[in-house]
Formats: sequence, structure tokens, C-alpha cells
Amino acid sequence: MNRSDLLLDVTNLKKYYPVTSGLFRRATRQVKAVDGVSFSVRRGETLGLVGESGCGKTTAAKSILRLIEPTGGEVVFDGRDILRLGNEDMRQVRREMQIIFQDPYASLNPRMSVGETIGEPLEVHGLAQGAEKEKRVQELLEVVGLAGYHARRYPHEFSGGQRQRIGIARALALRPKLVICDEPVSALDVSVQAQILNLLSDLQEEFGLTYIFIAHGLAVVRHVSDRVGVMYLGKLVELAESDEIYQSPRHPYTEALMSAIPVPNPDIRRERIILEGDVPSPVNPPQGCRFHTRCRYAQDVCMEAEPRLEDIGNGHLAACHRRI
Repeated sequence: MNRSDLLLDVTNLKKYYPVTSGLFRRATRQVKAVDGVSFSVRRGETLGLVGESGCGKTTAAKSILRLIEPTGGEVVFDGRDILRLGNEDMRQVRREMQIIFQDPYASLNPRMSVGETIGEPLEVHGLAQGAEKEKRVQELLEVVGLAGYHARRYPHEFSGGQRQRIGIARALALRPKLVICDEPVSALDVSVQAQILNLLSDLQEEFGLTYIFIAHGLAVVRHVSDRVGVMYLGKLVELAESDEIYQSPRHPYTEALMSAIPVPNPDIRRERIILEGDVPSPVNPPQGCRFHTRCRYAQDVCMEAEPRLEDIGNGHLAACHRRI
């Protein structure tokens, strides 16, 4: 991959939370929510991140944006390591990195009108005020499929799909380069999900956006992503082109996730791989491969040595001792 094509390069990203105990609330252990994740994103690309709840997808995304401060690692955005930036420099970078939150009901302030919500970042960054701000707000509303007069209304007057469109308009207000979509359709009806996904695709083409798309629905991720990364217990265990990872998954965890995707043809039967047991605690993850406690291919080496994320051909990365 040409380095000049990279917009985001994440290396060994970590986010640990202390677990305190005792009278003086001393930190005795750590929750390793994100533990050494590395990946890169090309300009104009959509990178999908999938995995079970609690695997660290959202924590990794918020750490990249510094909405929460990472414990360690390196995040190079457009040639700058943003983890080394001071508050004022980081404030300027935030204009180019935005997020669309999962819940359109909780992510909008019910006391602010739609116009105030979308226009606030324009004022904070000194880009528009007064009549110019109102004009920009109306343009943004129309871009996401709403009407300009909706700026005078409040969030409770809109449906879930409309609220998510408002959240998208707010994310676009500063003309960002990178937008992190944190499960933007999981709280919506299936019919509305398709509309929002089509809107995101159209906006990416129109504005040259780069997406990190976080989701549980693997079928959704396949249709919107150029590449897909699979996370398990704070680790990235597989990363490949979208079609490649869906047609020939190389990690047992990915294989199990793919087997759960419904096939819209009653004549086709697919083996359903049922994972036994629960996800181990990130406070005390298993030694060796973190997935070995639930893996049907586990060997002795899996319990002793942690596999590295390695290229197994054609840019397909997998962290597994088993080679298919």
C-alpha cells in the first residue's frame, strides 16, 4: 500500500481501564478493552469492523478520535501522530474527524432545535454565524434528504431514521475527511437501514469521505465495506478485502460469524458453527490465543503462544496458528 494513499495508520493501539479494590481503591488489575490493534485506512475507503459485543470495536474508534485517551500506541492521521498533539492542535484536527453515533435517540440534545444541533460545530470552529450558518444548515439538511424548514423543529418530532439523518448532517457540517460510523443502523428498522446505508454511500461518493464502519450485522458490512477487520476480545484477528474474507475466512472465529449469516435461499443449507461457552473476561484473558477456549481447532500451541497477525497471501491477514 502506497503510504501517500493512507489517511489513517493505527499501530499497536491500546486502551486499558484500571480495576480498583480495597479500602484505598488501588488499581490491582486492568481491563484490556483494546490490546495492540494495528490497521490502516486508505483515502476514500470504507473499512468495516465487526465482532461480538464487548470485543473493543467502539473503544478502538473512540480512542482513535481521542474521545477517550488511549493507553498506548500510535495514531497517524493524514501524516500527523495525533496522540502527541496538544489541545489546540487537536481541536483543529477534530474538524477532519467526525463520528456518527449508534443511537439516534440519545445522540441528539432534546433541548436544542435541529438547526442549533447542526449549526453548533460551525460556530465552535468559527466557520459560519448568523445568516451564513442558517444557510449552511439548510443545505446540510437537504443533502441528507430532509427539508430546510426542519431546522426549526426538535428531535422528538422525528422518526428514528430521520434523527439518524440529522446526526449524519451534524457529522458532515465541518467537511471531515474521516467519518467513523458506530453501528449507525443497528437501532433502526430494516427498511430504514437500507435508506441510511444508501445515503452514506452517496455521501461518500459526493464528498470523497473515508469511513470506518462498525457493525454487528455481517451482511450489512459486506455491502458497504472495501475491507473488513474482525475483532475478538480486544484483538484484531483477521483483516482482508470484503469479498475475500466472506468467501474464504481464515480464522475460526470469522468462520463461525460467517456461518450465522442467513442465506436467502431455502434450498441452500449451510453448516452452522455454534461457539461454546462465553467470551472470556478482558480482565484475565486466556494465555496464548484468546480464542482457543471456544475454538474447535484448538491445539496445544494455541494455549501457549499468542499468534501474530500475519499476511497469508494477497494482503489477507490472520492471527491463527492453523493454516488452511
